[in-house]
Amino acid sequence: MRHYKKIVNHFPHTNPLWRMYKIINFSKVFRQTLLIEIARFIPVLPLKLWIYRACLGMKIGKKTAFAYKVMPDVLYPELIRIGDNCVIGYNTTILTHEFLVSEYRIGEVVIGNNTLIGANSTILAGVTIGNNVRVGAGTIVSKDIPDNALAFGNPMQIRL
Repeated sequence: MRHYKKIVNHFPHTNPLWRMYKIINFSKVFRQTLLIEIARFIPVLPLKLWIYRACLGMKIGKKTAFAYKVMPDVLYPELIRIGDNCVIGYNTTILTHEFLVSEYRIGEVVIGNNTLIGANSTILAGVTIGNNVRVGAGTIVSKDIPDNALAFGNPMQIRL
C-alpha cells in the first residue's frame, strides 16, 4: 500500500505538469536540481552525503552509501528517509512526487536499516521499505516491502 497525498487537477484541459511552478517554487527546483546533479557524480561518499543531508534535507543514516548516478527526487528530496548501513545501487531513482494527467501526488519514501536497493531500480512515491530488505536490480518498487524480504522484478514480487 502506498501512502501519498493526492491533489486533484482543477484545470481539465491542462495536465498538472504544465502548472508545476504554481505548486513549487522555480528557484527551489533549480537549486535542488543543480545540487543533485553535482552529487550524482561525486565519488567521495562523505561529501555526497553532506550535500544530501545539509543542502537537500534528506534524512540518511550512518554508513549508508549511494552509488554513482543515484537520482533522488528533485522536487521534494526532504521527503526521503534512509536508515543506517544501506546501499542504494547505481542509477536508482527515488521519487516522492508523481504528475498524472488528472492529479498530482506527493508521498514520503522510507527505507529501513541494512537494506540493499539494486542497480537501476525505481522507488515510487509513498513507499516504505523495511529493514534487512534486498531489492533486486531493475525492480520498480510500487508498494511497501516488509522487513527481511526479497523483492524483485516488474511487476514486483516479494518473497519473505
